[in-house]
Amino acid sequence: MLYFSRESRNEVIDQKIMTEGLTSLLKSFPDIQKVLIIPPDFTRYHSGAGTLCEIAWKILGDKVKVVLPALGTHFPMSEKEIEKMFGSMPSGLIQAHDWRNGLTELGRISGEEMSNLSGGRLDYDWPVQVNKILVEEDWDLILSIGQVVPHEVVGMANYTKNILVGTGGKEAIDKSHFLGAVSNMEKVMGRAYTPVRQLFNLGADKFCKDLPLVYVQTVVAADGAGAPVMKGMYIGDDKECYEKAAALAQELNIVLLDKAPHKVVVYLDPEEFRSTWLGNKSIYRTRMAIADEGELIVLAPGVHCFGESEEMDGLIRKYGYHGTDHTLDLVKKYPEVAENLSVAAHLIHGSSEGRFKIRYCPGGLSKDVVEDAGFAFGDLKEYSQLYNIHTLKEGWNSMPDGEEIFYISNPALGLWALKDKFMEDHI
Repeated sequence: MLYFSRESRNEVIDQKIMTEGLTSLLKSFPDIQKVLIIPPDFTRYHSGAGTLCEIAWKILGDKVKVVLPALGTHFPMSEKEIEKMFGSMPSGLIQAHDWRNGLTELGRISGEEMSNLSGGRLDYDWPVQVNKILVEEDWDLILSIGQVVPHEVVGMANYTKNILVGTGGKEAIDKSHFLGAVSNMEKVMGRAYTPVRQLFNLGADKFCKDLPLVYVQTVVAADGAGAPVMKGMYIGDDKECYEKAAALAQELNIVLLDKAPHKVVVYLDPEEFRSTWLGNKSIYRTRMAIADEGELIVLAPGVHCFGESEEMDGLIRKYGYHGTDHTLDLVKKYPEVAENLSVAAHLIHGSSEGRFKIRYCPGGLSKDVVEDAGFAFGDLKEYSQLYNIHTLKEGWNSMPDGEEIFYISNPALGLWALKDKFMEDHI
């Protein structure tokens, strides 16, 4: 059922409309006393979910018992991030998802079903895992809030992914990410339905029907200055709200270029991007736009590590970003890679497959470490002077020396692709 739907290409969906949407939903649940809210974590700060979460709390008051950010395997949110994202909401409501120990397994998708979804590439089974608080408490409403946007693993982010990855465990995350990696990222990104999306929906349909889940899906686009603004908001308990959000996101978040830039410069906000695990959105979201033998320059003042856990960070440093064939060989040879398939998937996603150069300019990683991981290194101060984010405009720029570059201030807001290639890959 679709409880609320609002989209606007010319205006911004503001807090008044957000309040209207949540109020209209809650009229259908007049007797609720116990509510769990699952928003994204700070890596989706620009989704508008923090504001929606705060509004829901203001309407419901002490009926909101727990707020469980969908961390997946990311770093837990800091007190500063919680305050910035959730405003006046009491921080005591917010619990960190324990993706190692705080889980309940609801069932498994069989190896045969996985083989069908993967076109025969994979035959392992897949666990439908959620944080145990979803099933050990008797909730009247579980409100899953998040942004639908092009995504390198699932095609379009959110909906059932917010539950089965955001509150899932290592095995579920590893295996689903590896399914995405072997499904050809460039044919996956920007699609509403992909093998990974089908996997998540199948898991939810088979094993999550008893959960009182309602999804609040947002679509956020950049305004003329590159700032994020909400353009769509949909609330429902089935796929209709996701499909409406995906259709708008495909329209607003996919930028198709008539020519391929030879140099792309991407800025990573240090408050949002602290690792290459997240910062490699600069690679995922631009790879279909960049010309052969071109260069991607990543200005990353906040990046000081590779992985979002000590184990993942160590594996990425050890094995590096060296392309699909190399990584698949690592999976066969080394048990520690085979046992961390989300890292293997990430190593595939973070390589250009030798087609273009990736130059990382991090604020907290040395030249040797960056180059050992498979990237070219750039001095942050030097490249920030060459490409001043305060004077560059979104999109095409002509530099004083005549060089033409394409600038992106936040890769999390979209997907950039050469029009002919994208249309060819997505027919």
